[in-house]
Amino acid sequence: MDKLYAIAKDISQKFQQADSARERSLPMSRQAIRECSLAIRAVHRSEKETAQEHLRRAADLLRQINETLKDNPEVMYAGFYQDAQKEFAEGNLTYALTFNEPIPTPQELSIDEAAYINGLAEAVGELRRHALDLMRSDNFRESEKTLDKMDEIFSILTLIDFPDALTRGLRRSTDIARGCLEKTRGDLTAHHVNEHLRLDIAELQKTLKEQKL
Repeated sequence: MDKLYAIAKDISQKFQQADSARERSLPMSRQAIRECSLAIRAVHRSEKETAQEHLRRAADLLRQINETLKDNPEVMYAGFYQDAQKEFAEGNLTYALTFNEPIPTPQELSIDEAAYINGLAEAVGELRRHALDLMRSDNFRESEKTLDKMDEIFSILTLIDFPDALTRGLRRSTDIARGCLEKTRGDLTAHHVNEHLRLDIAELQKTLKEQKL
């Protein structure tokens, strides 16, 4: 029994170490997600430098989490670290796609592939918001280009057909991306129709006015 007590003590110490690492990492993970959210908000406001600064802070936090959890893989892969990585991918990809910057790779972002591809899927929703902003400013050409990017991303996502255990729920993310794509296509089509109708009415009013003269 003395041996069992010793074994239990050793296990408790290891659990204590892992729990301590988890408690230190969780706040950093939440802050990293917040920094990514602020970066995306800055992107939609066309504040490039602000977005870059938030993404740099998120990258620093992710490095700290990785260092904290490197000896505790059971905690590292519990989920919250991957969520932060996914948000980091979404932030960086939204930035690159919106400002037509080079697309970063998972290796360049120092994140795993599943987090990257799910972040890419969620970036489609941010591109929809960007496309709608462009429509409101009557920038049809750029809104169509944004829709084309969304379409290309969706096509890429459908090529990655593996079990959810590997992709961490990519099928669901792809379905959501499909919905964003179809809604945006419908919004852009309706906007075009309304614009043509407005121009036709303006032309008709001009013609009627000239006939009265």
